[in-house]
Amino acid sequence: MYLVSTDQAGGMRLATIRTDSGTAAVRVDGGVAVETGHRSVDELLADTDWSGRAAAADGPKHTLDEVDYAPLVVRPEKVICVGLNYLDHIAETGRERPSHPTLFPKFANTLVGAHDPIVLPHDDESTSVDWEAELGLVIGRPVRRATPEQAAASIAGYTVVNDISVRDFQRHTAQFMPGKAWECTTPVGSHLVTADEAGAPEFDISCQVDGEVMQSSNTRELCFGPIELVQYISTFTTLVPGDLIVTGTPGGVGVARDPQLFLRRGQTVVTRIAGVGECRNVCV
Repeated sequence: MYLVSTDQAGGMRLATIRTDSGTAAVRVDGGVAVETGHRSVDELLADTDWSGRAAAADGPKHTLDEVDYAPLVVRPEKVICVGLNYLDHIAETGRERPSHPTLFPKFANTLVGAHDPIVLPHDDESTSVDWEAELGLVIGRPVRRATPEQAAASIAGYTVVNDISVRDFQRHTAQFMPGKAWECTTPVGSHLVTADEAGAPEFDISCQVDGEVMQSSNTRELCFGPIELVQYISTFTTLVPGDLIVTGTPGGVGVARDPQLFLRRGQTVVTRIAGVGECRNVCV
């Protein structure tokens, strides 16, 4: 399995925040967010020298304790998610290890900020909403039919995602996209940590609901790592800056428990990846 690393002590950190005049991409330096002059991280990544421009940016500054995080990427051309990609999750579902990545799309309007509410369906629509902590990777340069080296070079960095899933809609048919693309349900952020170094990271990943650990694993459980995913996806479509790939969830999902557990209004979901960051979201 190919993996790409980020400097777990901290590569450059980028975010998209909300301001009085709209959204703004920022470089995060310690406790300060410095605007880069772009409206979002995905707009920044469209600049061929995005890393240099972000590093040199000296725009308006905000203290982190006052910022309002927007979704990390605001207008991604593509959000591509991977199912059944952790060995421990495959085991709890009783499925066989897939020979190819299992892919499905989301839309931009599913994405919410790192501290935004998760908007649950109405009770007459579904009460089977589940958590899925996931490592997200964001594309930083166009790539098609990537070699491993090209795939690695195309990854701008990593972020935290929770692929909140509406299980009954997911299982209405064999095509489970409706349960994965519910509007205003998918936290992404708060930061993009740039992929500055090569190697094989082993990120601890977890999800807590109201302080109780529901998922606790490590990205070494991935079947298909970031490079393999970029290679496979770029075979059939060109990946472009700002595209988000959501790499799958580990074991511990609510639907696989006995009895099953699902999210309720008022609960707080904390999704954390060591060295990358966390999302903290209340269900409404």
